[in-house]
Amino acid sequence: MTEATSAKMRIGYIGLGLMGLPMASHLAGRGYSIRGYDIAPGRQAAARSAGVMVASAATEAVATADIILLNLPTTDAVADVVFGAGGISTVMRPGQILIDFSTITVDKCRLFAAKLLAEAGCGWVDAPVSGGPPAAGAGALTVMAGGRPEDIEAIRPLMADVAQRFTVMGPSGAGLAAKMINQMIVGCTHAVLGEALMVAEAAGIDASLMPECLAGGFADSPLLQKNFPRMAARDFVPQGYARQLLKDLEMVTAFTAGLKTATPMTGEALNLYRLLIQLGHAELDTTAIVKIYDR
Repeated sequence: MTEATSAKMRIGYIGLGLMGLPMASHLAGRGYSIRGYDIAPGRQAAARSAGVMVASAATEAVATADIILLNLPTTDAVADVVFGAGGISTVMRPGQILIDFSTITVDKCRLFAAKLLAEAGCGWVDAPVSGGPPAAGAGALTVMAGGRPEDIEAIRPLMADVAQRFTVMGPSGAGLAAKMINQMIVGCTHAVLGEALMVAEAAGIDASLMPECLAGGFADSPLLQKNFPRMAARDFVPQGYARQLLKDLEMVTAFTAGLKTATPMTGEALNLYRLLIQLGHAELDTTAIVKIYDR
């Protein structure tokens, strides 16, 4: 997308938190007209400092937008913002497309998409992401998408500035089904990395060398390279909240139960994150799973 083209695209961005703010700031830097909104005043101030025009209400942010982006923490938050009292669906007009980067339930996503199309004539693309805040700020996210073909094609230029990998998984809800699998792998890997760290420390070897030692082998992964050193250093500054991963694992469990598939490893990771949150560590990074083993 050229600067001239991107400058013509008006974006309403709802949810300027851990992921939303760096993405909105990145897109503003790429020449998009961004009008954002968040319920937290501190986040609005941070967005304004990052070059994002700040609206006084969610409806103001989307009223003149071509594309609406959501980055919200829960299914209920998405439902409230879009369809609640004074929700953005009341001011949306036919032809607008809503892209939801949130991780919500597959069934509710499909209901929301059908409802928005019927009531406002607007398309809905579920586009959950992986990669964390650094990737959001660099336009290097991994995005898995579901939606109508015409809506997918319309947003491809924008996705080129958001993601290093954009994969269309199928119709509405398909992107979120793929995200469920992503979160299964992420949650279980975090739990295994925590165990591996404990073994390395108990064995008396330098745990900080493990990512280098295993690089290129079958045990290597981005999580090993990025998060194992943080675990070893007990660096729990959030790049993804523990409470959010717990929410996602709960969602995965409900989703897979409906499919009648066995997920015993995911169940173990879910129990560990439940315990972590019960111990009061909801606002720490997902790497804080190590605290369970440290006990």
